[in-house]
Amino acid sequence: MSTHISNERPAPDQVLIDIADYALNYEIESELAYSTAQHCLIDTLGCGLEALEYPACTKLLGPIVPETFVPNGARVPGTSYQLDPVQAAFNIGAMIRWLDFNDTWLAAEWGHPSDNLGGILATADWLARTAIAESRRPMTMRRVLTAMIKAHEIQGCIALENSFNKVGLDHVVLVKVASTAVVSQLLGLSRDQTIAALSLAWVDGQSLRTYRHAPNTGSRKSWAAGDATSRAVRLALMAKSGEMGYPSVLSAKTWGFYDVSFKGQEFHFQRPYGSYVMENVLFKISYPAEFHAQTAVEAAMALRVKLARLGKTAEDILSLTIRTHEACLRIIDKKGPLANPADRDHCVQYMVAIPLLFGRLTAADYEDWIASDPRIDALRAKMECVEVPAFTRDYHDPDKRSIANALRIELNDGTVLEETVEYPIGHRRRRDEGLPLLIEKFKTNLRRSFTEERQKEILHASLDREGLESMPVNEYVDLYAL
Repeated sequence: MSTHISNERPAPDQVLIDIADYALNYEIESELAYSTAQHCLIDTLGCGLEALEYPACTKLLGPIVPETFVPNGARVPGTSYQLDPVQAAFNIGAMIRWLDFNDTWLAAEWGHPSDNLGGILATADWLARTAIAESRRPMTMRRVLTAMIKAHEIQGCIALENSFNKVGLDHVVLVKVASTAVVSQLLGLSRDQTIAALSLAWVDGQSLRTYRHAPNTGSRKSWAAGDATSRAVRLALMAKSGEMGYPSVLSAKTWGFYDVSFKGQEFHFQRPYGSYVMENVLFKISYPAEFHAQTAVEAAMALRVKLARLGKTAEDILSLTIRTHEACLRIIDKKGPLANPADRDHCVQYMVAIPLLFGRLTAADYEDWIASDPRIDALRAKMECVEVPAFTRDYHDPDKRSIANALRIELNDGTVLEETVEYPIGHRRRRDEGLPLLIEKFKTNLRRSFTEERQKEILHASLDREGLESMPVNEYVDLYAL
């Protein structure tokens, strides 16, 4: 006995329509969103420049065919590469994400919305250079900032109420979808073409979280977003050429995303798309650490000062309790051997041990030559993580969005020291305190790659909002070229 399935083409899923209409038509009016996007731009590019010091990253960069140079192609900041927009998006996206130091969004799903800059900047730069070659006016950086705000919003609003990690999918699916939407707008796709492109992004095979969790944690987590944002550029270009879409890609019975990959659940939304996410995004300013550990690291740094005042060191610690929120326990509570830097920067115990022992936490501290110090694992063995329900509630509260951690140390002599940090320095509630430090972080990263004169040029172009917004994309990107 067979069941008849209608072959009538359905209307597009409302989720696709809402994303497309927002990407194509919504006018961003928030001054705070644009100001934050400006700071997000420089921080994200700075993170990419720092990643260029790591061979594990640079070995993946460049053209697929060695020495290929694409006329009017997109340039990759900090390098001499000029590539097609798909490969350039991968390069830029991988650089941005490599050291886990760019911005963060925490909700039912977490992620790093600035990952989308890979596809945005590569596409905008390519379009700007192509326009100049054809004697047309190039796209300006205002369009890039607008696309950033919209990509942040799409990724972040879907993440607010929908947990992809709980069904085993990696958050980079949202990078792919958000990048597809805003790249479609940059490319001038019609509404129908944009909906088709979005459907292609959802129907794609999605990354598993295997590479983010023990016992398989590995370096793919550092290039997965680059892969997602470059895939978005590819799919948008295919839709622009007339490739068909799949209108009920989410809701189709048995074969749609909801039934196949989301346990039959439909997406839920807390708020309509606007500019909320960019306005409230979290910056990683002080430490290249998975964001759920940022306040734990800050607390550990404060406790090290308290230990020094008592004439004590980390070796005087008898036990250490990390009181935290549920997401921290689920993602970065690890015991036992840590196999590589990707494993270590997703272990809260490791990220607490380093500042207690050395008074710092840098990207280099995840490398083997630091991790081989036996004192680190000895201190990790003394740690226990426990959930504080109130911390978990405040983590999900849209008016608080805290990421609290509290450390309690008991010393061998019975002395007890405690430190609690609710909001990291990159939180909106600490934005005034954090922005000067974010600019200093950018300056430090510029010094890694450029002469003093070039540093001044980039800073002048980047920090003057009015000048930045009116600057052609290709001219701004050229400032970062070698």
